[in-house]
Amino acid sequence: MPIASSNSTALITGGSTGIGLALASRFLSAGSTVIVTGRSQQRLDEAAAAHPGLLTIANDMSRAEDRSALAAQLHREHPFLNIVINNAGIQRRVALAEDDAPWTERQAEIDVLLSGPVHLNHLLVPHLLATGRPSLVANVTSGGAYVPQPFAPVYAACKAALHSYTVTLRHALQGTPCRVVEIAPPAVQTALAGPGASHGVPLNDFADAIFARLTETEEDFIGYGMTDSEAFHAAAEPYAEMFKGFAGRFPVKTYD
Repeated sequence: MPIASSNSTALITGGSTGIGLALASRFLSAGSTVIVTGRSQQRLDEAAAAHPGLLTIANDMSRAEDRSALAAQLHREHPFLNIVINNAGIQRRVALAEDDAPWTERQAEIDVLLSGPVHLNHLLVPHLLATGRPSLVANVTSGGAYVPQPFAPVYAACKAALHSYTVTLRHALQGTPCRVVEIAPPAVQTALAGPGASHGVPLNDFADAIFARLTETEEDFIGYGMTDSEAFHAAAEPYAEMFKGFAGRFPVKTYD
């Protein structure tokens, strides 16, 4: 069933700006308790000042110890948590042929974009199921998960891996009250691409559409613009059908 837009408790990582904050404001306005995370305390404070009632937690999703601490805090303070939106992201726009940065920069990108949501979901899914309430895990991928982006190769590869993981997480949670959604944005007008970047679809239009489809439909894939086009779906659907055929070939334990 669609997730309730009111009386829910939602965690949105990377929620101090951009897509995360736009979705947070909509859940908050609908009557939900909303917790956002981010690395910058200043940006979190600014978000809270602009959105009364918004709860914030300073947290670095690239660090395993921060993810564990976040999960423990949520267990203590928000026992009725039923929405997790893995939105935190960074994007390095460096072509492979000129990427001479220390490995730690690429590792940080991998940790935020892939290790973070995989680990956090592992920590929080049992919590969601224990509430007995309808719940939602939404992983934010990208059009680049399907069509690699030469200008951001590590970012696109991580989003492709997150897409694959999301499909298997949905399979693992079938038959439970937890719905698993992939949100695949096209380019959106946010600061992700760096200071001054202005290309992409308007943020508020995108957030309005995504929020409505999260709360009013039972869709498990939500795109927008290019990632919601007939051509995009036509290219992706054969792989979804192929997964259904392969998924039952070997016995795999799923969540109860």
